[in-house]
Amino acid sequence: MTSQVGMPLGAYLKECFTQMVEWRRHFHQYPELSFKEENTPAMIASILREMGLDQVREKVGGRGVVGTLIGGKPGKTVAIRADFDALPIQDQKDVEYKSKIPGVMHACGHDGHTAGLLGLASVLAQHREEIPGTIVFLFQFAEEENPGGATYMVQDGAMDGVDAVFGAHLWADFPYGSVGIAPGPVMANADDFTIKIQGRGGHGAIPHQTVDSIVIGSQIVNNIQTIASRNVDPLESVVVTIGTFNAGDNFNVIADSCKMTGTLRTFLPEIRDLSERRLKEIVEGTATMMGGTAVLDYDRGYPAVINTAAEAEMVRQAAISAVGEERLIPLKPTMGGEDFSYYLQKAPGAFVFIGARNEEIGACYPHHHPRFDIDERAMLVAAEVLGRAALAFLHNHQG
Repeated sequence: MTSQVGMPLGAYLKECFTQMVEWRRHFHQYPELSFKEENTPAMIASILREMGLDQVREKVGGRGVVGTLIGGKPGKTVAIRADFDALPIQDQKDVEYKSKIPGVMHACGHDGHTAGLLGLASVLAQHREEIPGTIVFLFQFAEEENPGGATYMVQDGAMDGVDAVFGAHLWADFPYGSVGIAPGPVMANADDFTIKIQGRGGHGAIPHQTVDSIVIGSQIVNNIQTIASRNVDPLESVVVTIGTFNAGDNFNVIADSCKMTGTLRTFLPEIRDLSERRLKEIVEGTATMMGGTAVLDYDRGYPAVINTAAEAEMVRQAAISAVGEERLIPLKPTMGGEDFSYYLQKAPGAFVFIGARNEEIGACYPHHHPRFDIDERAMLVAAEVLGRAALAFLHNHQG
């Protein structure tokens, strides 16, 4: 399966590519939202049992599936993760595998993640006698919605006994055939918040008798940008974004209340703490200064994804074997969030980005776009890179 275990893994995977595509397109046509997945995990578990895995657990953490493959030789235990939830978006693609579920589609590649890992599990199951250790296949629900399925699967024992963990994301920003990997932080702490402002409403023609909640909210939007510009080291990263701003019902009435929601993204724990504290101070202080009140409801989301150096290097070497060193992309950290971080809190590991963009076939739209699609060959690259990295870990720690 690798240079250490007979035939190259990539050749085996190509033999089941047609099956991967069939699985992926089925998942794409019948997507299920976060925390509402029923048919998808049932199908995954059935496929894994048909492969003859040593153990298949359903409803892990609620809706997750865990398959365990015990190799023919003693060794460590490595886990590989894929997610399978979809998004509340209407599929606007003109393809034969377009979503059949109104208002729901796979707009982030999770269908490809799952089909690719199923293909890898199929290949490895056929060569278990050559594997020095145990491989755990983690099929996770609800990655898209905080608090995420990973934390529940970890609590339910999905990572018990696991010595390292690997995961991948098919990435629309990178062209097919390329791979992005780096040690250290690669995805951010992803927090969200709600701000509720209370003023005093009145007629739009007599503002001096009111406390305008919209003006207070507007001032807060401006003031919180100073967290990045004046409170945080310019060499560190922080993003504060207001995503919704809702107030008022009539053109000539000053709104007495206002509600805003947003997100705050950081990497370092100390920057996360500082930013949350300053956000609270600015929100409450600005409202008080202008004669109103404001309450901040802050929800800490997924922790930062931080790749461990040794495991990231294993992935890098696996990618070189799979696509060539010239196809590696220097990976810069993204402020996006991923609950793969919860697995990394339990064991060392690495998260890798696999290029899935191909403008010639229309796979050129960003994640969460209603016309999102992937070059399905990226599933082969993801499966090979993850498989090679997992086997490298087991071989490196054999005995």
